Amino acid sequence: QLQLVESGGGLVQPGESQRLSCAASGFTLARYAIGWFRQAPGKEREGVSCISNGGGSTYYADSVKGRFTISRDNVKGMVYLQMNSLQPEDTAVYYCAADSRFFAVPGLMCTTPDTVDAWGQGTLVTVSS
Repeated sequence: QLQLVESGGGLVQPGESQRLSCAASGFTLARYAIGWFRQAPGKEREGVSCISNGGGSTYYADSVKGRFTISRDNVKGMVYLQMNSLQPEDTAVYYCAADSRFFAVPGLMCTTPDTVDAWGQGTLVTVSS
């Protein structure tokens, strides 16, 4: 059974950094693209960043380019999202997801998440002074 568990959320001040982690279990991580999505109150879900199964291809939403970095360690079963220069508009619940269909095309996973195989439970990131 595919299981994804996020961690690392919390309260940070504007301009600070935070790293989210996603622990994968119950499946072969190397066969899946993994993505980070977020949803703020009253807003639609947004694909923040996605990474191909081998880590060689990545996608970033325009809103986070240059500030966020996605990475993965298939041996450890972990995916990370390093978030720098956080702003109040980054406040949201962040979810990680796994997709076997778009395993090599992270841009499609992030922009058309209808084929996602599994979602994590989410972790809240609050950016506020």
